[in-house]
Amino acid sequence: MPWYHYLSYFFGGAFLANAVPHFVSGTMGRAFQSPFAKPPGKGLSSSTVNVLWGAFNAALGYGFLYRVGFDLRRPLHVTVAGLGALLMAVNLARAFGRFHGGNSPGN
Repeated sequence: MPWYHYLSYFFGGAFLANAVPHFVSGTMGRAFQSPFAKPPGKGLSSSTVNVLWGAFNAALGYGFLYRVGFDLRRPLHVTVAGLGALLMAVNLARAFGRFHGGNSPGN
């Protein structure tokens, strides 16, 4: 399999991980950071914007995974997508932890 398929799986996992906090916050009716806020990534966007942004990220994740031939029965495919999701999730936790107190819970 070509190397760029694995790159696509990695980014597919990353986009799916990014979809979760936006979609969940939006469906709970909570404002959340998004690239459309002012300032981007720091300000809050409406719940509707976050639902739409989460859905867009989920669609991109789907495109990067399944349109390139992702197969859940192949451990390497799942591992590469899982690494993309894990790295994105850790990055999101660090970035959003600054705003929500997650980086220093004792303070």
